[in-house]
Amino acid sequence: MIKTDHQILKIALPAIVTNITIPLLGLVDSAIVGHMGAAAYIGAVAVGSMIFNLVYWVFAFLRMGTSGMTAQAWGRRDMMEVVSLLLRSAVVSMGVAFLLLLLQWPLCELMLGLIGPTPDVRPLAATYFYIVVWGAPASLGLFTLTGWFIGMQNTRLPMFISMFQNVVNILTSLALVYGLGMKVEGVAMGTVIAQYSGLLLGIILLLRYYRRLWTGRSFSLTSHLLPLTTFLKVNRDIFLRTLFLVAVNLYFTSAGARQGAVVLAVNTLLMQLYLLFSYFMDGFAYAGEALGGRYWGAKNSREFYAVVRRLMGWGVAVTVLFTALYVFGGLPFLHVLTNEPMVVEASRDYVGWAWLVPVAGMLAFVWDGIFIGITQTQGMLQSSFVAAVVFFACVFVLMPIGGNHGLWIAMLLYLLMRGLVQTVIFYKRVVNIGKTR
Repeated sequence: MIKTDHQILKIALPAIVTNITIPLLGLVDSAIVGHMGAAAYIGAVAVGSMIFNLVYWVFAFLRMGTSGMTAQAWGRRDMMEVVSLLLRSAVVSMGVAFLLLLLQWPLCELMLGLIGPTPDVRPLAATYFYIVVWGAPASLGLFTLTGWFIGMQNTRLPMFISMFQNVVNILTSLALVYGLGMKVEGVAMGTVIAQYSGLLLGIILLLRYYRRLWTGRSFSLTSHLLPLTTFLKVNRDIFLRTLFLVAVNLYFTSAGARQGAVVLAVNTLLMQLYLLFSYFMDGFAYAGEALGGRYWGAKNSREFYAVVRRLMGWGVAVTVLFTALYVFGGLPFLHVLTNEPMVVEASRDYVGWAWLVPVAGMLAFVWDGIFIGITQTQGMLQSSFVAAVVFFACVFVLMPIGGNHGLWIAMLLYLLMRGLVQTVIFYKRVVNIGKTR
């Protein structure tokens, strides 16, 4: 492997470990409530977790916007800007967290109204929400720290934080539920304690490894926070782009649900194959954010294009690997997830579409990382808009003809279109910009 490959793997591998451990927070909660003696507890935590996953996904721009701009400042060796970006992102994160706390009641009512849990689940889900929402400052603060660490070419620290959070979540939730006899309240409090523990560890690691950035420098808070225009513009583009992604994913789920419980279950299980692929590809996307932004900021075109080429090479390798795994192991994997005969039988008709997910989605994952790194967020927004239009057009035309097959074709075309549009934008816009730098 060449030097660029080593740089990519140094960032990608810890990020992949982090991505794999993140779902464990939800799995731990589900395992605990699964032994409380009532299905309503499981449903409450599932609904509550879904709400926060959706809300925090919408505000993921706090991580992505921070990582790309920090990587570029690091590449320019502009340490003053590196510190300023951390402060700007932290201010925006805390502002968003304050709004979530302020608007928690209407937000809870809106989300529960959209999801529509059963009467026995709704009050328990609301209890979970009103406790976990107080973890918003910690969760959004960690978005800032994680994005900043990635921009500083360091994905090991987010990995340590994620693993530490899982351990704290397991221990505190078990202690509160089985030691103090709490129910959903104990699970929710365990989640919040884990979130603040992760933030505290993040701050400790920040001071431990990056204190020198503040040493001997004279800083003015006004000078740090004044240039917010570019920062907010980048985050605005990512925010709007995320709304398109959320709209497509929500419609995909609801369209499956309208076809019956079996089809909904099949689609949910098949989407686990998509998520598994995304955990790995996101690791290489993080490498694109860090290294792409670094070399773009340093105006080092040779290294920048080397990163792009090698990331595409790794993307192809991961795509071939996962396609083979899904073709030969997809159905056995679904059997592990469920033993419901009707779901297993129905999945045979649709599993072939899941085999194509890596091929359809690879370009979008790699380009997302590169575009975030070079803050070409307008291109991300444009590609997501075009892809969303294609998705809904295909759903309108194909679902009446092919049912759930039409829905899956629309989803695959959506993923493919995102990558293809970004490819055109890269060669028509980014390459031209690079020639003038």
